Amino acid sequence: MATVILVRHGRTTANASGVLAGRTAGVKLDETGRRQAAHAAERLAAVPLVAVVSSPLERCRQTSRIILDRQSGTPLTPLESGITECDYGQWQGRRLSELSKEKLWSVVQTQPSAAVFPGGESMAAMQARSVAAIRRHDAAFEAEFGPGAVWVAVSHGDIIKSILADALGMHLDLFQRISVNPASISIVRYGAHRPDVVATNTDAGDLSWLRAADAPADAPVGGGAGPHQPVDGETLGASIPATGS
Repeated sequence: MATVILVRHGRTTANASGVLAGRTAGVKLDETGRRQAAHAAERLAAVPLVAVVSSPLERCRQTSRIILDRQSGTPLTPLESGITECDYGQWQGRRLSELSKEKLWSVVQTQPSAAVFPGGESMAAMQARSVAAIRRHDAAFEAEFGPGAVWVAVSHGDIIKSILADALGMHLDLFQRISVNPASISIVRYGAHRPDVVATNTDAGDLSWLRAADAPADAPVGGGAGPHQPVDGETLGASIPATGS
């Protein structure tokens, strides 16, 4: 099966100032965000990617370019509107400290499946279109490049959280339990029987084990031995997917 690596964009000027950027044009990575994206790119440099799919927004395109600069091959580079930021409508551009006083804030925190942003989209619609886009690209890349294909999708915090919630079989109302930090890496494989969530919200760890196309078709009973056993010149830690942040 193919492997999708979900990368959130690095920190932006809006993130640092506590503003909900949404789809505002011109929001770019700050210096910290560029360093975060470069670190993610270094981790991914060991993995030959077949594609780097990006949200159309500038902060994601910046992050994608940094990742591509560290790739030795020539991955495909499509933009995908299906994984663009949530349309927060009238919430866009406002400070989070102000929004936290709105009645809708508690709905977003406790029952996001019922949340509809004024003048924007619902969180349920956000999840539906982002999951559909990821699954569509994943199937297409596996068909074109084979079951060992590894690709990256660069997107936004709430988008990636909703994709992970779907892959974990969680109701959208539980997705606030998932954390997705700037420039973090999460990994999902869509198998024949169910998605396999390999890692979430990682910001450290070797990813070279993803080069081996050895993902089992079924979940190993008892947990299995991991992606592969260490060989000469490797350490045990380098053979194990990193999780946590």
